[in-house]
Amino acid sequence: MAWQEATGYGQRSRGEAQIGRYKQVIGPALRGRKIEIQTTETKIAVKALNRMTHLGRAAYESVA
Repeated sequence: MAWQEATGYGQRSRGEAQIGRYKQVIGPALRGRKIEIQTTETKIAVKALNRMTHLGRAAYESVA
C-alpha cells in the first residue's frame, strides 16, 4: 500500500476509470473535424458525465 501512496497509483487509477467511463458512454472517437468543434463536443460530454456522476452511482450488492 505504501508504494501506491508514494507513486500516486490511486489517483491514476481513478483517472483511467473516468476515461473508460467516457469511452463507454460517449464513444471512443470524436465526431467533429475541426478542433473548435471537437473542443465543444468534449466539453458537452464531460458536463454530461459529471452530471451523471453527481446524480449517483449504481450500488452493487452481492447475491448468494
